[in-house]
Amino acid sequence: MASGKPGRRWFGVIGLALTLVVALSACDTGATTSGGVSGAPQFGVQTKTSGCQAHDGLPDSACTPGAIFASATVSEICTSGYSSSVRNVPTSEKNQAYAEYGIASHVSGQYEVDHLISLELGGSNDIANLWPELASPTPGFHQKDQVENYLHSQVCSGALDLTKAQEEIATNWLAVYNQIQSD
Repeated sequence: MASGKPGRRWFGVIGLALTLVVALSACDTGATTSGGVSGAPQFGVQTKTSGCQAHDGLPDSACTPGAIFASATVSEICTSGYSSSVRNVPTSEKNQAYAEYGIASHVSGQYEVDHLISLELGGSNDIANLWPELASPTPGFHQKDQVENYLHSQVCSGALDLTKAQEEIATNWLAVYNQIQSD
């Protein structure tokens, strides 16, 4: 303060604060969970592996954030037979998905261990992408299959970016279902 110009110190503090805000903004990679700044899912990162609860037809995002084959390309996923060539979910992994959601028993057809991000959209067989999805009430796993087919068609026609389709199905496939029902 000896300089007699107290305003200079404040300009310096404000400048430093603005620089920090800009630097932190530049660090946002867009790979946060849906509760983060960008809204983009953080694929493959489970933050919970027990006590999982599906809500209103959507999986627990802490248990099932979705996971992808990072190397999957539009060309590959749009090739007939791609999904069957990469499908590999052993019974032990299906049982693990049921256990994470606290399902000790079920009847045939009641659930499907579903890929949140479908294989036809580059989803992987990782446990972070699997969850026991109910058939009923609707919309259930049969209706999600419609969403998967719709998004796959949109990606393969070039109308929708693959990454955007993966984000849409991982964050709220029901919103996509409701959209295609109203079109």
